[in-house]
Amino acid sequence: MATVSFLYRSSKDEANLNLRLLFTHNSEPFVIGAKTKYRISKSYWTKQHKKGSKDIKIINKKIDVNNELNKIENYVLNAFNLTDINEITKEWLQTHVDYYYNPPKPETILSNQLTEYAAYYIKCKEHELSKASITKYKTIKKKVEKMETERGKPFLINEINEDFKIEFLKFYKDNNYSNNTIHKELAFIKTFCKHARNNGIETSLQLDGLKLPQQKVEKIYLTIEELEQIEKKDIESIALKNARDWLIISCYSGQRVSDFLRFTKEMIRIEDGINLIEFTQKKTNKKMSLALHPKVIKLLKKNKGHFPYAISDQRYNEYIKEVCKLVGLTNKIKGSKQKETKPDSGIFRKENGLFHKYELVTSHIGRRSFATNFYGKIPTALLMSATGHTTEAMFLEYIGKTQTQQAKELAKFW
Repeated sequence: MATVSFLYRSSKDEANLNLRLLFTHNSEPFVIGAKTKYRISKSYWTKQHKKGSKDIKIINKKIDVNNELNKIENYVLNAFNLTDINEITKEWLQTHVDYYYNPPKPETILSNQLTEYAAYYIKCKEHELSKASITKYKTIKKKVEKMETERGKPFLINEINEDFKIEFLKFYKDNNYSNNTIHKELAFIKTFCKHARNNGIETSLQLDGLKLPQQKVEKIYLTIEELEQIEKKDIESIALKNARDWLIISCYSGQRVSDFLRFTKEMIRIEDGINLIEFTQKKTNKKMSLALHPKVIKLLKKNKGHFPYAISDQRYNEYIKEVCKLVGLTNKIKGSKQKETKPDSGIFRKENGLFHKYELVTSHIGRRSFATNFYGKIPTALLMSATGHTTEAMFLEYIGKTQTQQAKELAKFW
């Protein structure tokens, strides 16, 4: 359930009203704002609009104002109800407020074919979403096109129903995709269809109820003790030493590989004796100001104030596995790793099983290690500000804290 309110947020005598959207997701409240083009005087809004009056001019003014604000409110709430809640952001809200005044006019009649509409959706979102998200959508579109080739005809938007789910599940299973990939990509296809519905295209009554189960994913991370072993290990290879240093930085900064491998000395500034690194996250475009952990500062001092030399994501992934193997992280644990489906096929899928821990180490392990190791030691809100998680529920899911584990954490305070 979402609600809309309007605020006067200017010190000027006349200004545009601000719109505020309030909603709840996963039991967490969200408030986001946008600026409307509805201009009004400060005097009227603060002194007359919400107060009773017998002046016929003021009564008529109130009716006109409320009629216009109700139109904007209904437009925004209708768009909200037809959008995947995970896409609701401040940018989304401002875009739809702007659409109220200048509705998008498609150059051609929108197609009711799934893949053709997906292409239109991607075009609409190319300036709102990250390159990684756009690439993901394009990949899903190609998979559906392959399904259409096999069945000999395209899918229509209104055919995305329970029968489609069965066909979709069979195709993905036949191609060895994991349950979680199947779950996520069905959700993305539903997003295409909901966007189409918002543009007047017929959808199936079964669309909103289409769901597939998720599989529990093992949360692999490096403990503080393992990090100490990695830090102290005498390594001869210059390349592996360099990767080891990046791994330490990753585990004590909590950032994505697309961000921390770009860290440079020039991003650091000192304020009140605190070493801060400032950068913009590549995935979210969020500006970050992060206090460097003493372990990172120690590493930088050893390197005359410089970060390790830059390497590619691929090489980093390869090298940190070798580093962890050298350290002796050979105990077998549950997890999943990419495996080629057939020799020389070039097609890789995730395989679940028991593996040596070093085999499961990837570039993402630093971010999860940071969040897991410092949970309960640092206020969760501060950890979330560093990792970029928007809700505590998402954060706890990320580090794999179950309801039982959270209850045990609570018991420590009794």
